[in-house]
Amino acid sequence: MSGERKAQKTTPHAQKPLSISTRRLSLLPMTLNLRPDHFTILTDDLAATEQFYTDLLGFTPGPRPEMSRPGIWLYSGGKPILHVIQVEALPEPRRGVLDHMAFRGEGMEDLIAALKARGMDYRLIKTPEPWQQWQLFFEGPSGEKVEVDFGNL
Repeated sequence: MSGERKAQKTTPHAQKPLSISTRRLSLLPMTLNLRPDHFTILTDDLAATEQFYTDLLGFTPGPRPEMSRPGIWLYSGGKPILHVIQVEALPEPRRGVLDHMAFRGEGMEDLIAALKARGMDYRLIKTPEPWQQWQLFFEGPSGEKVEVDFGNL
């Protein structure tokens, strides 16, 4: 089995060990260019979540296909970036394996003022050189961590 490495891992969903072949991975097209498309947020308060993202970050509600659960799609720049799904109760832990979602933005001072006006906690970090950007972190209404980046990158 030259050129092949096996990783043994079990998950609650799969009881059989997973096998990763480095030979197979090297055959992936090197032109693969991925970018984030959307994030899905679960909420037990759809109205509060919509108000939070529209008032604070300027998202706008838009078209959403018929689905079995109530929800909304929130748009930025004409694209549905946040898919919000109403649930009876939020899962624990609330963030699960997704640590946070990040957006690039403008108007840092205005956003900080809006966070302060709502009495919300936030954390502001300046990244080291050569990136020269500010990262603003705060929590959404369902406990999701939000990052907005400002500056050169």
